[in-house]
Amino acid sequence: MTKLSQYSGIATKIRSMQSRLITPNQYDTLRTMGSVSEALTYLKQLPGYAPFLQDLEESQAHRGQIEAMLTASLYHDFSKLYRFANMQQRKFMDFYFIHYESVVLKDCLRRAYSGADGDLQLLSFQHFFEQHSSLNLVRLNNSSTLEEFIRALSGNTFYPVLRRAYESGIASLPDYESILDQFYFCTLWKEKRQILKGLDQNIITSTVGYRIDLLNLRWIYRAKKYYRMNADMIYSMLISCYYKIRPSQIQEMVASSSIDELLHLIHLTYYGQRYGEQLDDIHSMELLYAQLTEKIYTVTSRNHPYSIAPINSYLYFKEHETRRLTTIIEGIRYGISPDEIASYAVN
Repeated sequence: MTKLSQYSGIATKIRSMQSRLITPNQYDTLRTMGSVSEALTYLKQLPGYAPFLQDLEESQAHRGQIEAMLTASLYHDFSKLYRFANMQQRKFMDFYFIHYESVVLKDCLRRAYSGADGDLQLLSFQHFFEQHSSLNLVRLNNSSTLEEFIRALSGNTFYPVLRRAYESGIASLPDYESILDQFYFCTLWKEKRQILKGLDQNIITSTVGYRIDLLNLRWIYRAKKYYRMNADMIYSMLISCYYKIRPSQIQEMVASSSIDELLHLIHLTYYGQRYGEQLDDIHSMELLYAQLTEKIYTVTSRNHPYSIAPINSYLYFKEHETRRLTTIIEGIRYGISPDEIASYAVN
């Protein structure tokens, strides 16, 4: 079966769905809104969000409700693509879904840590998760302690790694969140050879590889600059997969004795040689991460329209959009200027 015949149906569907993604001009308009109610009224006019926001009372909406409605549009789009996908494409989407699971687990973890009540908004996604996941969303949502949370994961692929962290007795909330990030990226990195071949595998290698490298650079810099972590603590945060950065370079950066030495070592990497001063502080690193990630997803999708790239790219950009909208709306809620909101809503 040729790539054209294998991907033509879902590629056509994605082109139609892309027309509903928010444009730069629409983001600019949204940032100038004077209130959350005004912003939600504007979003209700856009076809990608109108069905999910139509019953939301603008004047009473809080962050949890808004975020749940935006997330509902993301899950809805995933489901539409899944129905159009063939068996091979569904295998990739099933692995991609691990990312959605990790996001939900982080939310449940934070509440289990604080002993807060379950989030009723989360349960609105129960049916969706039952179709694609073995997570017991009800038990996880109702977990008010870490012990209950770990027990609720029993039988799931996340259970062994999170149980080990729990049994260590020293894992903090950031440790658990790092473990979830590591698990997602490493699972996709290692399993891509089993689920994808040829061009499709190369596309996922490049998009995931760039993200892993840049995330590791950011985490090493943060650990050295702000938290003064020792080497063991830093390694526990890093994703143990490598693309353009060699393991020996990671070791040198982790062992560096100062920020100046770290920046020198960063500049010797593949990314430092190409982007230089854009890697001199954390804000620049975060901006570069956003720019490079957007570029690689855009380029792979444009250059390979009949491949896994459009599926991979659309899911990334749709999730990026929902995060960006949440940031913009919260910026409006707290009276932040449009320019300052724009600086926050980049990744």
